Amino acid sequence: MGALYIKNGETAELAREVADMLHVTKTAAVHDPLLHRRDALRAEQRRSIHERLDAWRAAHPLGEPTGREADKAFYDSLNDEDDQ
Repeated sequence: MGALYIKNGETAELAREVADMLHVTKTAAVHDPLLHRRDALRAEQRRSIHERLDAWRAAHPLGEPTGREADKAFYDSLNDEDDQ
């Protein structure tokens, strides 16, 4: 496996700053979050589409009903269309 060379100066400085704060090497400062992210992605990929959709629906609930009827006039009003 090849070495990783971070060409973006801001990213390299961020890795150094985090490494200093954690008292670890820059390699550990980059490796550990990547390892956790990879594991989270693998866990997400193992979930069924139904589980993922249920989680999305729970995180993005529908608004309260307004009691208004969504008829042709309503949809036309969304597009500023007049009756023709």
